[in-house]
Amino acid sequence: MVRIDALLSARLFLAPHQVGDRIYFISNLGGHLSLYAMDAGGSVPEPLLPPHLALQNPDLLGGEPFAVFPGLGKILVMLDRDGDENYQPMLVPIDGGFPSPAFGGKLDGYRVHLGHVDHARGIAYMTAESRKESMNHGFAGDVASGALEELGRDPYGFEISGVNEDGTKAAILSMYTVGDNLLRLWTRGGGEPRVLIGKPLAARKPGEKVPLNAVGSCHFADGDKGLLFLTSLFEDTYGLGYVTLEGAGAPEPRAVSVKGARHKGSGEMTKLERLRPGRFLVGYSIDGCNWLYEGSFDERALTMTLDRVVCGEGPLANGVAGEWHYDEAGDRYTLSFSTAVTPTQIYKVEGADRARITTVTRERVLGVPLDHLAPGEDASFTSHDGLRVSARLYLPSPKLGYKGPRPLVYYVHGGPQSQERPNFAWFSMPLIQFLTLNGFSVFVPNARGSTGYGLDYTKRVDKDWGGQDRLDHVHAMTKVLPRDERVDTSRAAVVGRSYGGYMTLTLAGRHPELWSAACDMFGPFDLFTFLDRIPETWKPYFEIALGTAANDREFLTERSPKTHLHQLRCPLLVIQGKNDPRVVERESRDLVDHLRATGKDVEYLMFENEGHDVLKMENRVRCYNAITDFFKKHLLP
Repeated sequence: MVRIDALLSARLFLAPHQVGDRIYFISNLGGHLSLYAMDAGGSVPEPLLPPHLALQNPDLLGGEPFAVFPGLGKILVMLDRDGDENYQPMLVPIDGGFPSPAFGGKLDGYRVHLGHVDHARGIAYMTAESRKESMNHGFAGDVASGALEELGRDPYGFEISGVNEDGTKAAILSMYTVGDNLLRLWTRGGGEPRVLIGKPLAARKPGEKVPLNAVGSCHFADGDKGLLFLTSLFEDTYGLGYVTLEGAGAPEPRAVSVKGARHKGSGEMTKLERLRPGRFLVGYSIDGCNWLYEGSFDERALTMTLDRVVCGEGPLANGVAGEWHYDEAGDRYTLSFSTAVTPTQIYKVEGADRARITTVTRERVLGVPLDHLAPGEDASFTSHDGLRVSARLYLPSPKLGYKGPRPLVYYVHGGPQSQERPNFAWFSMPLIQFLTLNGFSVFVPNARGSTGYGLDYTKRVDKDWGGQDRLDHVHAMTKVLPRDERVDTSRAAVVGRSYGGYMTLTLAGRHPELWSAACDMFGPFDLFTFLDRIPETWKPYFEIALGTAANDREFLTERSPKTHLHQLRCPLLVIQGKNDPRVVERESRDLVDHLRATGKDVEYLMFENEGHDVLKMENRVRCYNAITDFFKKHLLP
């Protein structure tokens, strides 16, 4: 029988940055995520942080995990404590060492996210969430001197999305809910930032609907005459927009046409990065897989012409580029890439035509042939109201010799406004593969509310947690999957993390007849206590996107799993990190205590040194084994 250690033996290689002849990256080589460096041509990785320190999953950071300043001989790295997400900017020598506060401890009272980095000027732009009140601050930090300049503050976010070359202007983003953004222009010495796109919440009339814009990834065009950005203003699946910065008042956004894309399939534009004057990187997520292009921007004609593929073809096809970095001095990329069946590797993409692709690492799963893993197949379906829902079905390889219909594990992703993708670096994919190796089929839907399918699809979960998306899952379980003779829905379990944990509890409580087992990983149990316990800076967003106890009591009661879990019939496994700031440990403890008091069959697994993820190797082994053994016990594969 395959051990989970075989899958986890493929270490993670994340966020690679090539600087000169060195590659800096994050890996769990030592059993937890830490910072390493190696020669670009290949060498034994060198640890840059003391062994007792662990880094966070880069996908949860809300910014860059680190930045290298070779001229200063320093690395700026974002550190928390075992997943508590109270990130602090710390400096370590470029050859490694013990971290010290980057700005003299002036940001101790904040949860800090590293955004735009001006390497030439040695400036780090950061968003800092207050840990005492609902306020976000924007700072520019001089890495060499430790001086801080506050650009402004806003309870709905103060993201410094773009900065001009001399640092005198910045594009500032605030977000009320997903897609409802406010773009402002900050000018040094210019007073209150000027509104460019969107309408401030305070200026809106009661009940006023403002067109969504989803503005992001802002970049000053050469000469600061205009601003180029990602937006949904002209296409629901996102595209490029432009506003002139000449004149006063709010300019009219204009569409930028994009030519030269070579991909096929459904998805959306996700990234826009400036490489050098006139050249940009444009990214797409197509059926969950990354495509990255280089292109030239013609400001007069408002066109972006894509002329080189960086990721999406050849060895970098049908997978996820978790992070990438462009080295302007060397005109090359380093990126981390994985698929559903291949672990993360660091790749270099070089050459004028970007055709020279080399692998820096050779990670592999130990003792498991590639044809024993499950690549998955498209299992998209039409839901109860005619809406198409994207999904994938993972089945045990025929090489494993399993006979007859396979018991089903129904996996619900978190977010809710995120997307399950073929990404071996993410927690779910080793679990999916381990389950198929143990004889289970695994169904993974991207129900309404997910990203990757346009803004309209993503917005369908706002103010509707556990509503129509729940019915997508019920429809799949009752109308779609029973028609597949390879799947046994009479032996089914549901599992999910974060919002997926919330949905797991909701489905197990409201539709108990569907499940033989359930596993909740740090999911909200009582929406009233959940809203009370989240970080203060999250509360303004959730007041709009979900509701408030004062104004939405009936709705929050009806949508809380707590209201329905007296109907729970199946055994439940609850998994939680002690340091989780998003769904605090007390939330899961309340769930366990409540159900045990009513005689329900509940197991509780709590990790003392984890947060809103399970990252440390010994914990991952225990967690994956606990879930799989629990399902084997109750579904009998």
